[in-house]
Amino acid sequence: MATLKKYNMKGEAIGDVEAPDWLKEAEANSQMVKDCIVAIRANARQWNAHTKTRSEVAHTTKKPHRQKGSGRARQGSLVAPQMRGGGRVFGPRKKVDQYVKMNKKERKAVVRHLVAEKIRSDKLFVIDSMQMEAPKTKDVKSLLGKLNAERRPLFLAEGAWGEFEIGEMKHRFKLPSEQHNNLLKSLRNLQKTEFSLASNVNSYELMVAENLIVSEAALHELVEWLS
Repeated sequence: MATLKKYNMKGEAIGDVEAPDWLKEAEANSQMVKDCIVAIRANARQWNAHTKTRSEVAHTTKKPHRQKGSGRARQGSLVAPQMRGGGRVFGPRKKVDQYVKMNKKERKAVVRHLVAEKIRSDKLFVIDSMQMEAPKTKDVKSLLGKLNAERRPLFLAEGAWGEFEIGEMKHRFKLPSEQHNNLLKSLRNLQKTEFSLASNVNSYELMVAENLIVSEAALHELVEWLS
């Protein structure tokens, strides 16, 4: 078992936490990591921008002006790209079904690899609990300073189960717990500081983050999900 140091919210070491060896030794192919990041970024695009070509613009078929005698360049249609209100050439087009698929096993393997990299480089810090009595940015900043984790920290917390029904089907999912409200408020004024649930974290968030601060409960949740 791999041993990780455990801290409290004051940045004081208060013991150790055990994690399975496979979490520290996990590896993934670099091409798989790249494909996963590309898929996440591509699927985040909204594809809202949409321009019309000359065949889609509503227009009259009347010739703009006579062919000869006016001294102007000849024009055949008001919908030509060079005309005001005409169609666009090579403009942005809405794309249909552009979802980039990534297998669940591959996504998990990449997350497992990125978490392992944080452990091997001593960039993963375990906190006994992220519950705060009151929102205080100063306390969180002090914690990050003592852990030497001020550059792009990502906080991972455990979630609370939510449930809803669609017909006869019941769906369960993780939601941010109310005990994390004060922490979320404390993180608002800290630049490049992110918060996520352990069960919802993706490889892009882990790739961007330089330091990973995980609650003890979230670590167990992460191990259960990735095993």
